[in-house]
Amino acid sequence: MKLVCLDLEGVLVPEIWIAFAEASGIPELRRTTRDEPDYDKLMKFRLALLKERGLKIRDIQAVINTMEPLDGARDFLHRLRSMTQVIILSDTFEEFARPLMAKLDYPTLFCNNLVIAEDGTVTDYRLRQK
Repeated sequence: MKLVCLDLEGVLVPEIWIAFAEASGIPELRRTTRDEPDYDKLMKFRLALLKERGLKIRDIQAVINTMEPLDGARDFLHRLRSMTQVIILSDTFEEFARPLMAKLDYPTLFCNNLVIAEDGTVTDYRLRQK
């Protein structure tokens, strides 16, 4: 069986944290794993910044809801899925990716999850696989 694995951000959709950084006016949120390869350190930095600024999951999701797949991504994915199995492996979060998956016609996605308090504060994250 043939199988194609793709990343999500920067491949099929824009970088979510960068889009949120631009929309929120917080340039520090532009940091990605290219800038800080220690994912735990990067996420703790992001979560602390969200807490400091009083930002909730709804604030991030509002920006994500305005995002669209990159030009040609949907068609590319459709053509690819007609030829073989496709899985998207991403370090993003299900809570971020859900609206974007709808815009890509729900491809199979393996990603992480956020821990969200009742008030919408993002308190932690859970890796799909360490």
